[in-house]
Amino acid sequence: VQLQASGGGLVQAGASLRLSCAASGRTFSNYVMGWFRQAPGKEREFVAARWWGGSLTRYADSVKGRFTISGDNAKNTVYLQMNSLKPEDTAIYYCAASGRAYPTSGASEYNYWGQGTLVTVSS
Repeated sequence: VQLQASGGGLVQAGASLRLSCAASGRTFSNYVMGWFRQAPGKEREFVAARWWGGSLTRYADSVKGRFTISGDNAKNTVYLQMNSLKPEDTAIYYCAASGRAYPTSGASEYNYWGQGTLVTVSS
């Protein structure tokens, strides 16, 4: 099982980025796909999650209205559209998969993790 995150980069405040997470090795239908991030010197925090089988989503308060999680079942890929980026969004972003049936924010409930992709937002 492999989760491959991509799409990070260096952008200015106010810009947009779209992260992708391609899943392989198994079918993730009925899984929850999540995004977490870890800023330098801080703990990993929940960003967004989406139940693969439907439209249930969950967002951290800090990204609500700016970030959107979506998925392409045919491509086994989940996306994180990030708009109106702020310097405080700077972090390594990780995608993860959970066997839970609801979009959970607990990192311990995720079974599979991808490598991170770095997002840097300059002011």
